[in-house]
Amino acid sequence: MTTIDQELQRSFGFNTFRDGQKEVMTRLLAGKSVLAVFPTGGGKSLCYQLPALLLDGLTVVISPLIALMKDQLDFLLNKGVPAARLDSTLTREENQQLFNDLHAGKLKLLYVSPERFGNERFLKSIARQRIALLAIDEAHCISEWGHNFRPDYLKIARLAKELKVERTLTLTATATPTVATDICAAFAVAEQDYIYTGFYRPNLQLSVRPVAQDDRREILLAQIKKRPPGSTIVYVTLQRTAEEIATYLGQNGFVATAYHAGLKSEERTAIQNSFMASNRAIIVATIAFGMGIDKADIRYVYHYNLPKGLESYSQEIGRAGRDGEPSVCELLASADDAITLENFSYGDTPEKETIDALVRRLLAAQEIFDISEQQLSGEFDLRPLVVKTLLTYLELEGYLVSTGQFYSEYKFQPLKPSTEIFARFSAERAEFLKSVFRHAKKGRTWFTLDTVAVSQEIDQPRDRIVAALGYLEEEGDMLINVAGIRQGYRRLKRPADLETLIDALHERFRKREENDLGRIEQTLAFAGQNGCLTQYLLAYFGEQHAACGHCSWCHGRKQAPLQPHPRPPFSTEDEERLHRLMTEKHAALRTLRQLTRFLCGLSSPATTQAKLRSHAMFAAYAAIPFKDVLQFVQKTRSVIER
Repeated sequence: MTTIDQELQRSFGFNTFRDGQKEVMTRLLAGKSVLAVFPTGGGKSLCYQLPALLLDGLTVVISPLIALMKDQLDFLLNKGVPAARLDSTLTREENQQLFNDLHAGKLKLLYVSPERFGNERFLKSIARQRIALLAIDEAHCISEWGHNFRPDYLKIARLAKELKVERTLTLTATATPTVATDICAAFAVAEQDYIYTGFYRPNLQLSVRPVAQDDRREILLAQIKKRPPGSTIVYVTLQRTAEEIATYLGQNGFVATAYHAGLKSEERTAIQNSFMASNRAIIVATIAFGMGIDKADIRYVYHYNLPKGLESYSQEIGRAGRDGEPSVCELLASADDAITLENFSYGDTPEKETIDALVRRLLAAQEIFDISEQQLSGEFDLRPLVVKTLLTYLELEGYLVSTGQFYSEYKFQPLKPSTEIFARFSAERAEFLKSVFRHAKKGRTWFTLDTVAVSQEIDQPRDRIVAALGYLEEEGDMLINVAGIRQGYRRLKRPADLETLIDALHERFRKREENDLGRIEQTLAFAGQNGCLTQYLLAYFGEQHAACGHCSWCHGRKQAPLQPHPRPPFSTEDEERLHRLMTEKHAALRTLRQLTRFLCGLSSPATTQAKLRSHAMFAAYAAIPFKDVLQFVQKTRSVIER
């Protein structure tokens, strides 16, 4: 037997590999970087867990969810694998023990979030380690054209080079051919090291059932009633829908629980644990539920609302039937759902004048500067994610480079006498620490340092001050709290033509909006096309397959194109209501898109700060397409201005 086979049995107790796993591991152990595209539940995590035990050095795993990290960590610790996770739930003692183990070389795997790579103290600490393998889960997030783009992911490839990572493993279950190409280019994955096992799951019975909005609750209840009990997920778009449907099912004899991001962390954990322990529980959830949920016997996945794209749909149905037993995935399809999904996409596209003002602000700063994304979000009325995305675009175009996230304020509480701390260092280093401490402002139990100001006062690099404080914390000499999070940047150049840059950035956001809308159209097309559902879904991911023989179309239920419910035109009364709103002259509703977002029920930093969500016109036209409301707003304003 090979070393890989021996390790599989010795450390994990498995006798055989799943499809593609051994190919991935063999390439990693040969020093290659690999992209692994496996279906949900296809065993991606073992592809880095096992090699981590055989490689000389640390394996760092980037994972987007704490729940996923925790589940995998529990599994590894039960197998005796030296692993840890670094996240916000750790106590000070746990955090200190983790860094002690890390620097002592006791850890083989370390789980972190992508945002952790924006923490300067972590970067300085991890840079001292030999990173044999960097594993990036949910790697589709690095692609700007993927369904779940996250700016923090875009920077990972650059950081991997800076940290001298020896090899990378990118993993995803939802990569279209375009997204896979992006990932391979970013991480220098050779064509022969792209391992694709296919998306086909023969035990998943896909079903599409066209519904009218008014009938949907009763149809869902009827479908649940007629099928044998089993663990069930009902996916919805909105938090209030999760609550309403869970209550409705409960009133009709089923134990159903709502799950969404609006619940407290402890509530979500309790709901998840209860679901994992049951073989017939029903969860009515937004997409906040599911990632990292490794439950083998989920028998039913219902989509009460239209998913936002076929990537999301594939990921969500992939949570069913991981034990290989037959499982039903039913979509209750209504074209009216597309309006809500489209409005979210429109709501995140900034206006050109907003991009112009923000870019001018950024490029007019000194060569080295720092900003608060939260502050810019409020000032320019953009969600923080949109601000972060714009900054990332400027980095990708070569105008800015991130110098890292930092905290302007450090608070520390000494745990040992200062004389004892200074005695461990050379005279020069002890004097440096004394000069730092002399500039700290003493409170009742904590000292406060403005690291930027102190750096200027003592004429020492701020990096050295932060590194010293981090080292003292790791050594157990003090406790540290940080505040005032800011992002540092260096301006590399100014544009030769600012107007051209503004146009290009606006076009980039418009293109993202267009792609998001295209995904919604593709989902509608999937639900209304006349053919095998499985075959259509696989073709979207670049895989050719014959008709499956077990979806609703193959069983004789023919689909027809979905038609939205006809809506009456805007009335004179609508015009009068909008006119009254405009005469109120709210600063938060100054531009056409701000006003349209408000009428469609999309809150923004400005409307939240102005407490306009309670206004009678907020979400007045949430059931009408954004572009129709925008045209109505434009027409009404032009009439007023005449």
